[in-house]
Amino acid sequence: MTKANNIQERINIALSQTLRSAKDLPAPPKVAAAIDYAVFPGGARVRPRLCLAVAEACGDDFPKITDTAAAAIELMHCASLVHDDLPCFDNAALRRGKPTVHRAFGETVAVLAGDALIILAFENLAKGCMKCPDRLPSLIRMLTKSSGLPFGICSGQGWESEKKINLSAYHQLKTGSLFVAATCMGAVSAGEDPEPWVELGARVGEAFQVADDLKDVVGQLDELGKPKGQDAINSRPSAVSELGVEGAIDRLQGILSGAIASIPACPGEAQLCEIIRHQAKQLMPSFAADKVL
Repeated sequence: MTKANNIQERINIALSQTLRSAKDLPAPPKVAAAIDYAVFPGGARVRPRLCLAVAEACGDDFPKITDTAAAAIELMHCASLVHDDLPCFDNAALRRGKPTVHRAFGETVAVLAGDALIILAFENLAKGCMKCPDRLPSLIRMLTKSSGLPFGICSGQGWESEKKINLSAYHQLKTGSLFVAATCMGAVSAGEDPEPWVELGARVGEAFQVADDLKDVVGQLDELGKPKGQDAINSRPSAVSELGVEGAIDRLQGILSGAIASIPACPGEAQLCEIIRHQAKQLMPSFAADKVL
C-alpha cells in the first residue's frame, strides 16, 4: 500500500468508526442515513490529509489522536457543505457528483444532519484524547476558532451577505480557516507547538480557494462534481472575477511558493513538501497545474 493510500485508509476508518456509533438506535433512520450520505464517498479529503501529513512530519507519537483530529476536521467540513448547499445559501443541486443532502433527504433533515456532524466532530476529539487528555484543550480551541466567529468558516460564509467584500478575508475565513486548523491540529496531535504551522495552513487554504475559483470557470465537470459557474450565479466573490484567469493563476503560483517556503524545519520536511505539491496538482484544473507546478 502506498503512503497516500495508507493516509486515505486511516481517514476513512476513523470516519467510519465515528459515524457507526452515531447511527445506533435510537437515532432517527433518515438523519442517520443523511450523515453517512454527507460524508461518504468523500471528496479529496484535503484537510484531514494535511493534518495527518503534518503530524507524521512531526513524529506522530499518538496516531489515535491524529486520526480523530483529522476526522473531526473532515466532519466539520462536511457539515459546512451540507449547510452551504441549502436553499437559504447556494441552493445547490449537486455535491461530489450526487444530489445534495437537502435534495436527497429534505431541508429539515439536512439541517439536523449538518448540526449532528458538528457535534460529532467534538465528541470524536474527546474520545481520541482519553489516553493523552492534555492535548484535548488545544485541539478543541483550534477547531472552534476555525469554525465560528470572528476567525472561522461562519465569518467566511457571512461575508457573502455583505455589499462590499474583502476577497482576501473571505478566502482566509471561509476556506483557509479549516486548513489552519488542519496544520495546527496535526502539530498538536504529535505534541508540537502549533504556532509555526499557522502560515502553512493559511497559504494552502488560500491556494485551495483560488484553485476552486479557477475550476468554477474553466474546470471540467468530472473535476468539480457540481455545475460550473456557481460563483457568478450566486454573486460570490472570486479570484477569477477580480483578477481574470491569468491573474488568478499568477496569484496561485505565488501562494504555493510561499506555502512551500513556510514549512517549519521538522524531520519530515522534505516529504511534506512533496505531499503539498502533489495535493496542489490534484486540486487545480489540469491546464493550470502545468503552468503553476
